[in-house]
Amino acid sequence: MTEKEKQFNILVREQKKNIYTVCFLFSNDKEEVADLFQDVLINLWQGMDHFRHEAKAGTWVYRIAFNTCLAYEKKKKRQETGLRLTMDIDLFAEKDNETKQIKQLYERINRLNYLDRAIVLLWLENLPYDEIAEIVGITVKNVSVRLVRIKEQLKQMH
Repeated sequence: MTEKEKQFNILVREQKKNIYTVCFLFSNDKEEVADLFQDVLINLWQGMDHFRHEAKAGTWVYRIAFNTCLAYEKKKKRQETGLRLTMDIDLFAEKDNETKQIKQLYERINRLNYLDRAIVLLWLENLPYDEIAEIVGITVKNVSVRLVRIKEQLKQMH
């Protein structure tokens, strides 16, 4: 196993949850999430030689995952012509109040545009504003302003 392969394996092992989270942000379909995950891994592999370690590895992975999924979504929108088949996945099968609230929150988040979804998702992952800004490609001040607006928007949804 080459050094690059060892580094890649470690990176994927450490960042697997974050990659999946970003992929899930763009789709609830298991097969589509798996495809997105695989595309992210390919882009990470191809980009490893260009990673300059100026940012944290986690920030770089989030950025690659976010850009990969965003590009996929744009391509998918251009190609949409027919009825889309989806699998119904109920990740929140429990019926307790906390689970209902979490389900309601994620249903509302899924109604946001992709950039706002990404921002709130990264915020829920407890990332600092500067990392969120770097990942989604906006200023730290813009992250702060957008989060205030997103929270208000989520409150107003029914």
